[in-house]
Amino acid sequence: MTYGQIARLAGSPRGARQVVRILHSMSVKYQLPWHRVVNAKGEIGFKEETAFLLQKQLLENEGIKLTEQHLIELSDYQFYPREDHEEEWL
Repeated sequence: MTYGQIARLAGSPRGARQVVRILHSMSVKYQLPWHRVVNAKGEIGFKEETAFLLQKQLLENEGIKLTEQHLIELSDYQFYPREDHEEEWL
């Protein structure tokens, strides 16, 4: 999923940056799968090399293939929760 997609599902369509902050500050405590969330372009959002490589490795461990430009093909991998289960994702 993308940060914006999660924000929209949470009822705050312009809240992608808040999603970033929540995921990166609360992922350990609540065991959130932060590494599965990327920006709207399919990019890993980290600029810092260690964090970038960690997310890349975690994604690759789950079978996600990145392009040579380190992009994730959202058309292949993006998750869309089913509408009848949407409340589980809020």
